[in-house]
Amino acid sequence: MSNQKHRLSFVHLDVFTAVPLEGNQLAVFTDGRGLTDAEMQAVAREMNLSETTFILPRDTATERERGVRVRIFTVNEELPFAGHPTLGTAMVLHNASGAGMVNLDLNVGKIPVQFTVKDGLPFGQMTQREPQFGQKHSREDVACAAGITPSDIADDVPIQTVSTGNAFAMVPVRSLAVLQKLAPTWSIMNEYLTKTDAKFFYFVSREAVNSQARLQARMIFYGGEDPATGSAAGPCVAWAVQYGIIQPEEQALLEQGVEMKRKSRIYVTAGKQSDKVVNIRVGGNAVEVMRGEIFF
Repeated sequence: MSNQKHRLSFVHLDVFTAVPLEGNQLAVFTDGRGLTDAEMQAVAREMNLSETTFILPRDTATERERGVRVRIFTVNEELPFAGHPTLGTAMVLHNASGAGMVNLDLNVGKIPVQFTVKDGLPFGQMTQREPQFGQKHSREDVACAAGITPSDIADDVPIQTVSTGNAFAMVPVRSLAVLQKLAPTWSIMNEYLTKTDAKFFYFVSREAVNSQARLQARMIFYGGEDPATGSAAGPCVAWAVQYGIIQPEEQALLEQGVEMKRKSRIYVTAGKQSDKVVNIRVGGNAVEVMRGEIFF
């Protein structure tokens, strides 16, 4: 006799890519109602992806006013916000309804995702929260934490914490070669980060393998390396506009995941009003690669 209480459908997508088996993987559970927090966390561990999301449907009036309720989990914790889960979950809702605008109600608040067509495929662009600029970090301290030398870090722009929901320290490496050779130890990085206002490092090169890309980035965390980090791409474009790397309202291509053979294409844009960076937009494609059920 089965003692199963739940039978849940999910969609598996590759996000920030138009090419299946590239980008960042995501599992989206289309109806997570009835699950406890602990059960959601256990399902995320079972999926063993960088993030898993749970859509919690509500009545039409509430969703129209507040957005579709979504919760985001890594294998270790619930996140208030994350970029590729936001885009991927919105893509599932867009594909089901055809809506041009999908509003998600995340723990960080309401995040709108606007859909258009780019190169014949649905293209979603999320508007993230206004950026918060935090601590500036010393090259020596960051180099020591990341296992590189201070000369590997550019000195014409600052290492600075920026957040649009998750706090990342932007680390401008001097060259693509430096980016490619990175092999930091998470425990050492985390020992430094816990003393700061940043949760993760985001390593950024102004040289890229792809000549069309303005930036190439890497993000190493407790789960290994992330192929695409939309919640870092927003802070990254805010930082890049603030320090003149990218012009206001210029849509720039940022690539990530190249070194791990899961190339992600992240389109980033930010505006500027007086000396304040505003209107952070992060966009890309997402492709469905699997559907299934989990029961327990």
